[in-house]
Amino acid sequence: MVVPVRGARLVFGKASSMKIALATSSYAPHVGGVEEHVRNVATVLHRRGHDVAVWTIDRDGSFAVDVLDGIPVWRLPAPLPSRSVRDIARFVRAAPGAWRVWNRAFDTLRPDLIHVHCFGPNGTFANALAARRRTPLVVTSHGETLADDAGVFEHSQLARTSLRSAIRRAAAVTGCSSVALSDLEEHFGLPRGDGTVVFNGIDLEEHATQAPRPITGISGRYVAAVGRLQQVKGFDLLVRAFARARLGPEVSLVIGGDGPESAVLSELAVDLGIADRVVLPGRLDRAQVAGLMRDAAIVAVPSRFEAFGIATLEAWRAGTPVVATTRGGPREFVTHGVDGLLCDPTDTEVFAATLADVLADPVHAASLAESGRRRVDAFTWEHTTHAYEALYSAIC
Repeated sequence: MVVPVRGARLVFGKASSMKIALATSSYAPHVGGVEEHVRNVATVLHRRGHDVAVWTIDRDGSFAVDVLDGIPVWRLPAPLPSRSVRDIARFVRAAPGAWRVWNRAFDTLRPDLIHVHCFGPNGTFANALAARRRTPLVVTSHGETLADDAGVFEHSQLARTSLRSAIRRAAAVTGCSSVALSDLEEHFGLPRGDGTVVFNGIDLEEHATQAPRPITGISGRYVAAVGRLQQVKGFDLLVRAFARARLGPEVSLVIGGDGPESAVLSELAVDLGIADRVVLPGRLDRAQVAGLMRDAAIVAVPSRFEAFGIATLEAWRAGTPVVATTRGGPREFVTHGVDGLLCDPTDTEVFAATLADVLADPVHAASLAESGRRRVDAFTWEHTTHAYEALYSAIC
C-alpha cells in the first residue's frame, strides 16, 4: 500500500523505533470514538517498540501525569482566549503556566513528531509547540469540523484560524474518511488530494457479555443502536422509522448510550405510541455493547452525519446485519447489499422499509452478517497503526 505524505511516497514496511507524542482532545477514562482510537493506536505503537506519550486536555484546566497501559498520559491545561473581559483576563493569567507545562511534556519525551487527533485546544497548543521546537506535525481529523453539535468551528474564528495554521505546516494530514478530508479541503486550506485516509479499527478479540435483557425486560427480537445521544447521531430518525415500519409487538428498539437527547427520545417514543417497545438502557461498557449487538436482529447506524461509523465495524464483528447511513463515512467501506445496507435515515419511508425487509428475510440477513464478519478482518487496530507508521517513517 502506498501512502502520500506531502509529496513523498512510501511503501509500507517495518518502521524504526521513534518517539511519538499523541496530542488528543480527550482520552480515557472518558469514553468516545476518539478516545478509543488514540488509546488503541498508542497501545499498538508501544507494543511495536516506539516510545509513546499521550498529551490530552485536563477538563478542569489543571495538570497531572499518570500511566495507562504502560504509557505516560499527560493531562494538560489548554486555556484559550475568548471575547469576554473576564475570560481574557483568565487566559492572560493561565497561559504562561500552561505553556510551561506543555514544554515540560515536550522536554520529557523529546518527540520525533507530534500527532494531533481531533483538533481543538490540544491542536492549538501542539501546533504552537511543534513550530517553536521545529518538530514535524501530523494532523488527523475525526470529523470534528462536521459532526459537532456545538458548532465550534462554525462559531469560533480562533478554532478556524488555528486549524488552518496547523494544516499549513503539517508534514501530513489524515482523516478517518474521504468526507472528513473533503471538509478540510473546502474550508481549512488542505490542498486537494494532499490528505490520506486512515480508517478506524476494532478489537476483534473484545469479549461480549450478555445483552442487558434482564435489566430492561426485553423479550423477542430487537433492533440495536449505540452512541452518544445527540442530534447529529439521528436516533430520533431511527425511532420514527421503527414506528413507521410496524414490525410487530414482539420486536423492540434498544438505543444504548447517554447524552442530551435522552429525554427527547423518550418523549418521541411516547408520542408515537411505541414507548413500551423502546428501551434506553443508558451508558454501556464495551463488553455490553458487544453483547447487545451480538444478540440483535439488526444494528442501525442512523446518523445525520457520520465521519466514519465504528458501530458498523462492531456490528460486523458481532455477526449481525447492519443498516447504515449514507450521510458520511459508511458508504466508503460498506458495499450495499453485500456486507450491509445503506440508506438515508432522513427518508423515513425508505429507512422503515429497509428495517422491515431485513427482519422479513432471514436468508438475506444471514448473508449480510456473514459477509460483514469476513470484511471486518481488514479493520484491526494493527492495520490503522501500520498506516500511521508509514507516514511517520516518511516524515522522520
